[in-house]
Amino acid sequence: PRLRGSRGWGDMDWKRSLRDRLAARRAPKKSEQELKDEEMELFTKYYMEWKGGRKSGNTSYTNIPRFYYRLPAEDEILLQKLREESRAVFLQRKSRELLDNEELQNLWFLLDKHQTSPMIGEEAMINYENFLKVGEKAGPKCKQFFTAKIFAKLLHSDPYGRISIMQFFNYVMRKVWLHQTRIGLSLYDVAGQGYLRESDLENYILELIPTLPQLDGLEKSFYSFYVCTAVRKFFFFLDPLRTGKIKIQDILACSFLDDLLELRDEELSKESQETNWFSAPSALRVYGQYLNLDKDHNGMLSKEELSRYGTGTLTNIFLDRVFQECLTYDGEMDYKTYLDFVLALENRKEPAALQYIFKLLDIENKGYLNVFSLNYFFRAIQEQMKIHGQEPVSFQDVKDEIFDMVKPKDPYKISLQDLINSSQGDTVTSILIDLNGFWTYENREVLVASDNDSAADVDDT
Repeated sequence: PRLRGSRGWGDMDWKRSLRDRLAARRAPKKSEQELKDEEMELFTKYYMEWKGGRKSGNTSYTNIPRFYYRLPAEDEILLQKLREESRAVFLQRKSRELLDNEELQNLWFLLDKHQTSPMIGEEAMINYENFLKVGEKAGPKCKQFFTAKIFAKLLHSDPYGRISIMQFFNYVMRKVWLHQTRIGLSLYDVAGQGYLRESDLENYILELIPTLPQLDGLEKSFYSFYVCTAVRKFFFFLDPLRTGKIKIQDILACSFLDDLLELRDEELSKESQETNWFSAPSALRVYGQYLNLDKDHNGMLSKEELSRYGTGTLTNIFLDRVFQECLTYDGEMDYKTYLDFVLALENRKEPAALQYIFKLLDIENKGYLNVFSLNYFFRAIQEQMKIHGQEPVSFQDVKDEIFDMVKPKDPYKISLQDLINSSQGDTVTSILIDLNGFWTYENREVLVASDNDSAADVDDT
């Protein structure tokens, strides 16, 4: 009986085992995602057990803020419109936070009422105590201006520890203007990324023209050329890598916008208009030069036509390099490329202009000028001197003078940074590309003496 019982239990275990295995086979297999989820659940369980179930005091990791928001794609019209509307509402709110003309007048009245004696000449002053009183009465919009930090910034050498009311008011006006201008520029920032593309800035300036009395005389047919002339200066100096966009911060930081908005002054002097790139006389001068150079009237400039630019003394080798490196159309230059050329040659002291010319002088594209490249360009100056019946100057002498002027880090190579650091970049480039520039440098002592004689004659009269 014991043997039969043993066999019976053994048969039962075997049958149960077989039944369980068959059941397991019939059960649906878990998906790969379910297995991963189960694995993560077990890992979390065992990890927490290993830590002893202790909870960290800082639970910020459980709620990590989102720091990247994808821009809407071109086909996501609704999202684009929503983003534009929200930006417009945001900029309107920021605009309402600024002081308007009435509030600025009220601020001036309060400052004048709380001035602290004695005056310095005709300049009213205010001490820190009264400064804080004005801050309390001026309203919430003015609160940001009435801080110890701003008072200390404007405090100079007054023996009573006061600041000039006019200086403080000008500071507030400047801040308000900057914010207004930033908001105005941001309305044209289609991408909403803090920069303006060329088309954005063109739209901004085109809509600004009617608000500038100094441009009232411009014909509407000239507007497109004027806008191109104005925009080119911003991009030439503020976009040296030619990315096709400029940061709004950079536009506000430079003086170009001040020059442009100076045209709001109805009584701007003739001298100021002539020196202001954005004035109507200046824009007409540049465009007029372009039309005069364009002898075949095809709207483009060939190398031969450009050779008459200025005094007509730019060397052929330099002009060859201009047409090799700059954007041309069937070997001819359009107005936009011409504007870059003019901006470079009229502002040779500026780093952006030197960068433009340096690229043309660096014929081997090595990032520096050596004796070979200097000689390559100066030979053309020597040839022009022969044509004009002048005795050619030794290249060796000119080369030594150039290296003495620049004082490069490497005694055999002149880098762009060396030229900029030397403050002699305009002179060096003029010597190499323009016979008139070289002649002016060679005869500088005679010219200075004649200028002094002229001044003496004026004094005598």
